[in-house]
Amino acid sequence: MLYRSRRLEVLLGNSLDAVSYGALAALANNSEAAEAEDLDYKRELLAADDKGKEELAKDVAAFANHIGGVIVVGMADVKGIPAKVMDSDVFDAHQRHLQQVVVRYTAPPVRFDMRAVHNPDDPGRGFLLLAVPRSPYGPHAVTAPPTKATEAALRYPRRGASKTDWLTETDVATAYHRRFSSVADRGRRLADVEQELLRSLPVSNVAHLVVSVAPEVSGDMQITRESYGRHKEELLATGRFLGDDTSTFSDVRIGSRRLIAHGGDARGYWYNQCELHRDGSGSWAMRLGSRTSIVDAEEFSWTEPDTVVYELLSALHILGSYARDRTGATGAAVVKAAIVDAPHSHPAGPAKPEITPFLPFRIDSYNHSLGTRFPLSTQFSTYADSQSAALLDDLADGSTGLVQAAALVADELFHAFGIAEAAPISRDGEIRTSAWSPDLKSKIVRWASGHGIVVLAS
Repeated sequence: MLYRSRRLEVLLGNSLDAVSYGALAALANNSEAAEAEDLDYKRELLAADDKGKEELAKDVAAFANHIGGVIVVGMADVKGIPAKVMDSDVFDAHQRHLQQVVVRYTAPPVRFDMRAVHNPDDPGRGFLLLAVPRSPYGPHAVTAPPTKATEAALRYPRRGASKTDWLTETDVATAYHRRFSSVADRGRRLADVEQELLRSLPVSNVAHLVVSVAPEVSGDMQITRESYGRHKEELLATGRFLGDDTSTFSDVRIGSRRLIAHGGDARGYWYNQCELHRDGSGSWAMRLGSRTSIVDAEEFSWTEPDTVVYELLSALHILGSYARDRTGATGAAVVKAAIVDAPHSHPAGPAKPEITPFLPFRIDSYNHSLGTRFPLSTQFSTYADSQSAALLDDLADGSTGLVQAAALVADELFHAFGIAEAAPISRDGEIRTSAWSPDLKSKIVRWASGHGIVVLAS
């Protein structure tokens, strides 16, 4: 789910996407489960008339404009304390109706998840969970026609304690300022960590993938002798790539407000370097395993699409896990990836070294049965980049959301080479096995199967 809350997971005894009907029913008459700034109860949620549609839009936008939260539908409350199970309609048609109401009557539309928790004794009825994360795109307004006059209301709701308030004009102006300044701040932070990594890389004349992440809400990882020993041990045990238990890093040292990890041989074929900052930001550069070919007397290097996608997925997962689980960073994050034919080709990269040769770079396919290259790129690219936003939970959990985020970034990287999309993964978060080489296919399928990700045969 988009929304994660340690408090609610402790209260429910499980994550929102796994909590059972019995656990939710057991909340009745539990004063510790009272409505709060992150929790609301509804006996039913029809959203059938103007008032109902307005209330639904208001409740969802209020959570998005605050710290996020969950609406439990199918539970009556008395003064905010859950009192009686009142099973709700949980059929797909009803869920689609509620989704459509929120999309139509909030601006910008609030992104949220909905999960049906069926009553095992009454199919089609049970609880509906509406999980709303804090939004980096707030403030969100309610656009449904008002059903009663509200003084001094600009139609921007915000959750406060166990009720909903309306933002004042000053609140709205402040929220907009924070939205845009936060995006700018994260963009600057992203550029800083990327540049610092690039300028510390060993000299090289081969292609690199550089992936960087800057969280919306910063964390704080303390670096002490004890914590450094613990983090070093964990990082050295980190698997190199998804579905691969081979160690990623061979050494971890302390830098200025960061940990610096690297693996491989700086003067050899394979090398990677990762800088993990105290605030949860991180950047990782990996050499792209490549081959060389000569066409029309021109020599060039090239790598396969699945190699790029595999390294991108792995980098996003490890950087997201570090930010959330080691530093406590939360919310969304700005993500950037770049492919360079050599580090000095990056606009923020180091000076061109005295090393040869520097070969043009492209992305092509390889027929492993015939041992021949199949052209995909229509042009060479010295520098390709893509930037987007993603939820840290998606990256850290290694869920479908990770694949969706990677697909968006990968497609834009591939455009620089004249390729329409990265075939190994889809924007829907699927793995297309036909676009993977035999070695990587077994690893990615093993990983995907263990994380509930759809694997397509074509």
